[in-house]
Amino acid sequence: IVRILWVITKFLWPWRVERAELLVNDARGRVLIMNHESMLDPVVTVVTLWLAHVPVRIVYKSELDKIKPAAWLFSRAGGFPVERGTADMKTVRRARAMLMRGECVLIYPEGTRVRRDEDAQAHGGYAIMAQLAKAPVQPVAIIGARHLRFRHRVYVRAGEPIEWSDLAAEKRKEQLAEMERVGMERVYALRDELRRDYPGVD
Repeated sequence: IVRILWVITKFLWPWRVERAELLVNDARGRVLIMNHESMLDPVVTVVTLWLAHVPVRIVYKSELDKIKPAAWLFSRAGGFPVERGTADMKTVRRARAMLMRGECVLIYPEGTRVRRDEDAQAHGGYAIMAQLAKAPVQPVAIIGARHLRFRHRVYVRAGEPIEWSDLAAEKRKEQLAEMERVGMERVYALRDELRRDYPGVD
């Protein structure tokens, strides 16, 4: 299935992952955070990681469980749902266990697809998952997937993992707040770099 998805998506929307070595050459469990433009985003990331034999799980909004094909696909890809707008500690504990086993957890802090930058509202639940597992947070950005058109190019760029030891804060609560802020700042910085490097790709 992964190889089929690679072929189909590459043909429809030629995509490229830049600095992929930062994703595939790190054996640690990490929380991967991305901006969210379309349903292509997780496909590109998961296909890249799976083909490199890097285990990855997707956190998806529980509303998608009502769509049977989507629920089937996400469950087969190792995904698990989160109840948005709640303190979903069951999901947090599941993510912690996966991270401690050395698996990556892919999450979209914006929670839903964002059509305009000004509409983006990031949620910080990913940080507590990472903190409980003492796992780094790795920013990844995508452009070109917001308005998918045939043969429209899509670019993804991975960033360096953010280590908890890199943060200035010392207390757990302050560290959590700093990681929530810094994590998405890095995602948006990568996104803006891509836009500068590939003008005209929306």
